[in-house]
Amino acid sequence: MAKSTLDPETRLLYGDSLKAPFGYEFDGGIATTFSMDFETALSVPVSLAFFSSKSRDEILEDPVTLLESAERTAEKLVVYVDAGQIHADVRQGSRLASLLEKAVVEVKAPNEGSFHPKLWALRFEPLDRDRPALMRLLILSRNLTRDRSWDAAMCLDGERGTKPFASNKPLHDLIAALPGMAVGEIQDARRAMTLAMANDLRYVNWDRPPGCDAMEFHVNGVGSHGWKPTRSKRIAIISPFVEPGALRYLVDLADQAPKLISRPDQLACLPGDVLGRFKEVAVLDEMAETEDGEEPYRNEQQGLHAKVFIQEDGKEVRLTLGSGNATNSALLPGGHATSNVEVFATLHGLRKHLGGIDEILGETGFGRMTRTFQPDEAESPDPADVSADQNLLQARRALARGALSLRCEAKEEDGVKRWKVWLVPPKDGLQLNKLGRVRAWPITLGEGHARDALAGISGGSPIDLGTMVLVDLTSFIALEITDYATGRTELFSTGLTVEGMPEERDLAILNHVIDSRQKFMTYLRLLLASFIDQPLPPLGPNGKGKGFWGSGAADEPLFEDLVRALCAGDGRLATVDRLIRRLSRETDAVAEDRVPAEFKKLWQVFRTVLEASDAR
Repeated sequence: MAKSTLDPETRLLYGDSLKAPFGYEFDGGIATTFSMDFETALSVPVSLAFFSSKSRDEILEDPVTLLESAERTAEKLVVYVDAGQIHADVRQGSRLASLLEKAVVEVKAPNEGSFHPKLWALRFEPLDRDRPALMRLLILSRNLTRDRSWDAAMCLDGERGTKPFASNKPLHDLIAALPGMAVGEIQDARRAMTLAMANDLRYVNWDRPPGCDAMEFHVNGVGSHGWKPTRSKRIAIISPFVEPGALRYLVDLADQAPKLISRPDQLACLPGDVLGRFKEVAVLDEMAETEDGEEPYRNEQQGLHAKVFIQEDGKEVRLTLGSGNATNSALLPGGHATSNVEVFATLHGLRKHLGGIDEILGETGFGRMTRTFQPDEAESPDPADVSADQNLLQARRALARGALSLRCEAKEEDGVKRWKVWLVPPKDGLQLNKLGRVRAWPITLGEGHARDALAGISGGSPIDLGTMVLVDLTSFIALEITDYATGRTELFSTGLTVEGMPEERDLAILNHVIDSRQKFMTYLRLLLASFIDQPLPPLGPNGKGKGFWGSGAADEPLFEDLVRALCAGDGRLATVDRLIRRLSRETDAVAEDRVPAEFKKLWQVFRTVLEASDAR
């Protein structure tokens, strides 16, 4: 028997959905997310650059692969995230996270709501240039975080043609509007790449999912293509967050509303007349929410996070999924002080092919993961906590929307060059009257280097964040804020404009990661990797490279890789040459010469050929 739409056993892995199709390579990508964490964002370039089957945790334990993938995709990827919603940690963060500075752009919604779309638009170029470029679109309910929640996602592929499709205009308008939402400066190259991707999306004829006869895209909060659900005989709603106004709006469009699936704490806040309009009200069963014995990480979401709206008219079904909850700011049209930016996709099809409400949410579908909601199983939130959450949200936005900056000053300490970093507020300060405390520290140093910052930020006085070595300089600052009335705290990060950032900082990170001959060899093999015949360079026992530096024998695979790269003329050897120049002993104080003499002799031959080719 075929699985129904949204069957829990049909899984789409985040990393796998970003991998290039066989015979193609990643050429550019735009992502939008409400929130993100640095570890997940760092692992994304590995999936984009390599045909890697490594898990997220395995990737994070391999700094050499992280470095190469980040540099390989540095000029090809932009991630737009809601300002104030980058997760932070009290622990010392990875220095490699600083390599995300150019790729991550913090934005705010045009109408003062939340920037909430979860979307990926990817372009893949063929290795055989006679084939057309491919585009991929992901529309998700999931953020760029390590959450272990239940989410819904749709992955579409299509060729970029020469004919524009009107159905893609909402996607174009959303992507084209992103640079204008940035809270700080955005590089011209990032702006141009974003606009080029928006233009590419206009010309894609997407492959439809099985059972889908027609497809529409909707964007709320940008342009005039918001989701406006039409009347139907039946409607079912999956939404982790709900509000009475939005639910009434949706139910009024249907003759009957058979099922609502949400979170217990949200359902407990709904008035009886709203709950009474649904024949069934359900929540995730506890057995489906978490893995046995696993404790969530800080900021990690568990339980229900999918957003799905199913409308049924006899034989026909409309299935809408995406980022928007059944809340006022996400769905209600016009007349509201705030409005989120959301993205949706609606699939049209026959019930016998796409599945209807009873099939999708019944015992053979997602319904087997749920149980009936009991009105007395959850308490309504404390009004003081609700007020504190709102105070903290407003403070996040005030601190993360371009008011703060950083300043670096070089100085000598015991013959070692270091940098003093200042957190600089606006001259007139920021009004943070509802906060009792603000602490700040560079994410590369951790909570042990925190400084009290509330007085300085409120009074317009720079705050000394301490002195650090070059490799620890970063534009990402962790901010811990405390509500004055309740003592509730939140921890987040934001990227700030930096005055005086040394140009050699990225080189210092490179030298920090590639600090031995073994790591040089690993990095070199990554640069030369052939992603068709050899997805990732094979390693010997204990993760060490074989040949050349191991037994001392000639490393034939390395020589063959160099020859293949030379014949391909795809720029890989130029990248190798740049690496060797950057790692020369004249550029840093690393004692060991990480480029072995045997390879230097071999490389001189290839460099001579490269120079001769460039001279033609």
